[in-house]
Amino acid sequence: MNTAFSFILVLGLLIFVHELGHFLFAKLFRIRVLKFSLGFGPKVFGRVIGETEYLISAFPLGGYVKMFGEHPDEQEMASVDRKASFAHKSVWERFFVVFAGPLFNLLFAVFLFFVIFLSMGLPESGDTTRIGQVTAESPAAAAGLMAGDEIIAINDRTAHSWLDVIESVKESRGEPIRLRVLRAEGSEFELLVIPQMDSAKNIFGEVTEERFMIGIVKADELIYTEVGPVRALTAAATQTWVFISLTLMGLFKIIQQVVPASELGGPILIAQLAGQQMQAGWVNLFYFMGLLSVNLGILNLLPIPVLDGGHLVFLSIEAIRRKPLGERPQIIAQQIGIALLGSLMIFVFYNDIMRIFGS
Repeated sequence: MNTAFSFILVLGLLIFVHELGHFLFAKLFRIRVLKFSLGFGPKVFGRVIGETEYLISAFPLGGYVKMFGEHPDEQEMASVDRKASFAHKSVWERFFVVFAGPLFNLLFAVFLFFVIFLSMGLPESGDTTRIGQVTAESPAAAAGLMAGDEIIAINDRTAHSWLDVIESVKESRGEPIRLRVLRAEGSEFELLVIPQMDSAKNIFGEVTEERFMIGIVKADELIYTEVGPVRALTAAATQTWVFISLTLMGLFKIIQQVVPASELGGPILIAQLAGQQMQAGWVNLFYFMGLLSVNLGILNLLPIPVLDGGHLVFLSIEAIRRKPLGERPQIIAQQIGIALLGSLMIFVFYNDIMRIFGS
């Protein structure tokens, strides 16, 4: 129940923000909005307010804003209606209406991080020698080290930071090292560990260097520093930019086949992660939602027909040619885009199901 609720909350809010961007910019340029829908398919609930019908539709995996004069068969109309028609607006006005959806997703991420930093403070990783994770069948596991242990000294040299631990292991050249350890319950003891040559990898699984390691990961200990609104906003924009860079880099690594396509996840994975983050607390949920909002914004800007990025490509071509593409090329491109997205949805659903049965 918690997973279903968190999925609807996270995805519903992100879709609403995205479609709100399209809606508000359409209103800004005085385009008549016929429908504002959260979800696709049959109408579950709807209400007409002014000239717009606001809908909740059956399938919650998206949404849409239907504008007057948006489709080719609606573009022949009386001159009195042209002022409210999407097709009869200038290229740059239509460009911003389309671009506003992804833009609002990115701005929403900034807002979420701003709320976190303003209320909780800026998180900084505390320098510690406490172990957060011990890799199974590693030298550390064989020696008896456990998560929560704190390394006090290495070969009788006091360990002041995690860098001291890394450097001491790295410089051991595979010779046994003696660790003095403080266990969580307060007992102190010494262990002998024999480092092994292993591969250090980045977040994409790429090998960055070969060095001696013992199979331990530093414990996450965050220190929050209270900040004002300006600093919180600056940090929120920086955090959003970091996630934009990681998203773009991740897409590039998938194309390079560095990151396997089996890592791609769909709605089921999102629902599971959203449920986990909600259980962990609102800060984790907001972080997850911010990351997902950045992903949604960037993915919608990909130059694939049907997505906002595809429409932006058509509008850019129209601006260069000073006339729109023909109706037939656009229809063919839209069909290709639908086929690509349909195939991708089937693939990520398959990945999600395989994860469930594989676990």
